[in-house]
Amino acid sequence: MNLKDRKNKKTAEIIGYVIMYFIFTTILYFILRFLERIPPGWSYFHVMGISILVVLIGRTIKIFLR
Repeated sequence: MNLKDRKNKKTAEIIGYVIMYFIFTTILYFILRFLERIPPGWSYFHVMGISILVVLIGRTIKIFLR
């Protein structure tokens, strides 16, 4: 595997990760909004913050367990 292929694979992984993050956050937002589990003043960006926090905690645990 040459350098260009590795770079393309890494770029595709990052793009896929970002797309799946937004899909997960959107689904989570609509579920929480439907079940009325988030405060009325909260927006999509608040749920994004919670999602980012969950991702960072998961990454930290993964690094810690290596």
